[in-house]
Amino acid sequence: MFPLKDNIPARTFPVVNIGLIAVNTAFFLYQLSHGPLGGELIFDLGFIPARFFSQNSGNLLPIAGLLPVFSSMFLHANLLHLVSNMWMLWIFGDNVEDCMGHGRYLLFFLLCGIASVAAQSLAHPESTIPMVGASGAISGVLGAYFLTYPHARILTLLPIFILIYLVELPAYFFLGFWFLIQFIQGSLSSLNGAGSHSGGVAWWAHVGGFAAGVVLLYLFRCKDWQRPAVQAGKKIRPLGKR
Repeated sequence: MFPLKDNIPARTFPVVNIGLIAVNTAFFLYQLSHGPLGGELIFDLGFIPARFFSQNSGNLLPIAGLLPVFSSMFLHANLLHLVSNMWMLWIFGDNVEDCMGHGRYLLFFLLCGIASVAAQSLAHPESTIPMVGASGAISGVLGAYFLTYPHARILTLLPIFILIYLVELPAYFFLGFWFLIQFIQGSLSSLNGAGSHSGGVAWWAHVGGFAAGVVLLYLFRCKDWQRPAVQAGKKIRPLGKR
């Protein structure tokens, strides 16, 4: 399933959400200056669980040891990784920012990112593969959207065998199914021992970020919690401007 748009218009300009997209894009362009995949920059600024937990990292200053927790949120493995993450943030982030307010949304995003790093690290503490990407923090945004706008409609591309359908799905179904897939894949990766020494998707980062978004929403509760339910029935015009 691939989301195209939702039917909840934001009332305020999503300055933080657009800023996050711009910062991630700028970081990616900076990566390219270090080689096709970011070269050593990925290993320097990406989060490597084994390095973080290793006794050999004792010679680093605490701030240096924690830097990859934050810098890894703004690095991406390739262009497709960046575009897919930013697209999800573009669709769902503006509404969560609109609901929380700009400053609280930025703090919420960063805290979800930290939680996602912690979840993946605890699942695979011996991993020597750099963890990069904003998807963990974005998963927290999805968790907040899941509770705040459960009845919003998501215009979705749905491939079934060789055919592709354009359907509207309720947000609770789209995001609930998305979370279920992440959890199943994460569980399989743990059972198979994958994720420690081979590249791939950091499934537990997605699960941890989503769970953090659900929990933290109660600390960053929207000012008008009931508003989303009023507008959720609005139909989407597939070719209309959002």
